[in-house]
Amino acid sequence: MTDEMTTDVTATLPPVRFWPALDLTAVDFDPVLAELMREGPVTRIELPNGEGWAWLVTRYDDVRAVTNDPRFSREAVMGRPVTRLAPHFIPVAGAVGFADPPDHTRLRRSVAAAFTARGVERVRARSQELLDGLVDELLRDGPPADLTGRILAPFPIAVICELMGVPAGDRERMHSWTDRILSSSYGAEVSERAKDEMVAYFTEQVRERRGSSAEDVVSLLGAAVGRGELTEDEAVGLALLIQIGGEAVTNNSGQMFYLLLTRPALRERLVAQPELRSQAIDELIRYIPHRSAVGLSRIAMEDVEVRGVRIREGDAVYVSYLAANRDPDIFPDPERIDFDRSPNPHVSFGHGPHYCVGGILAKMESELLVSTLFERLPELRLAVPPAKVPWRRGALIRGPEALPVTW
Repeated sequence: MTDEMTTDVTATLPPVRFWPALDLTAVDFDPVLAELMREGPVTRIELPNGEGWAWLVTRYDDVRAVTNDPRFSREAVMGRPVTRLAPHFIPVAGAVGFADPPDHTRLRRSVAAAFTARGVERVRARSQELLDGLVDELLRDGPPADLTGRILAPFPIAVICELMGVPAGDRERMHSWTDRILSSSYGAEVSERAKDEMVAYFTEQVRERRGSSAEDVVSLLGAAVGRGELTEDEAVGLALLIQIGGEAVTNNSGQMFYLLLTRPALRERLVAQPELRSQAIDELIRYIPHRSAVGLSRIAMEDVEVRGVRIREGDAVYVSYLAANRDPDIFPDPERIDFDRSPNPHVSFGHGPHYCVGGILAKMESELLVSTLFERLPELRLAVPPAKVPWRRGALIRGPEALPVTW
């Protein structure tokens, strides 16, 4: 931490703010998070589930410092009823999301080849083929259509299942399980049952592929188990994390297209300047509020001072990547979508050891979606007024439930 962080240690604790699970629409920034950002760089929160309170860190530099500091542990969260947004929590044993280095490093290494730039490029042609097939069907059926149901949901499901080695016939099951795991509206029992069923599925798949030499993720995991590099529980936990994370593109791209279809000047620039699309997508990824509240917590393993606030050993800590992406010290005029913003060091895919393994894949999918849809449907537009677009309720990951379009 910097010298600035370690001076003027506060003698009194800031108040605990309750942060409810808000059903926000469109790309509205969470008003509670906005208030917490104004109240200070380090505040205290209580979320709807779990017990007690936790620290919340919102400034860009502090978020990066905490997420890269081994004194804050994900593994130590296991078995603690930390305050949280989701009603369901119990992670799979060996889950990479709750591992610390060096175990975390070992787990990530087993699938690293699939998610390097070269590995992702290997599936680009197949991804384009899958997307073209979906757009062909959309054009054949004609307008109007639900862009979410016809393209933005099936495309990421197909891509992540392709990368994982999940057969096409099992895609719908995967989507159903993921939906229940990622929503707070079904209740803890339904979410846990969905997780257990997905665990059973991947357990069987990993066992069948212990001797595999294929390059899909489940085969890589099965082979690593066969070589004794991973336990079966670790492999299955990693498979769940990657499979579930792969569907985040549906909601992220839904928010992106809502923005582009409701702000004509942005859309026209992307149509006219294909060379700008990669940089523009980074800015859209920075801007969109891709989740509700905060994600996974950490536990302080010793006393640590952040911005003059002493976080004591055993305290739970959350960081907000959404807040960090709106830090005006890093992103001038952060409320404005600026396709010319460069550099753009957003932390939408996280930071530190737990940086999202699928970040490169997610951006590739977004680039394919924007380019393909605007090139093949240049007159694409909303079929309803923006206020009539329905948004997901009770979801941990934000996005439109449907995106009615015409052309």
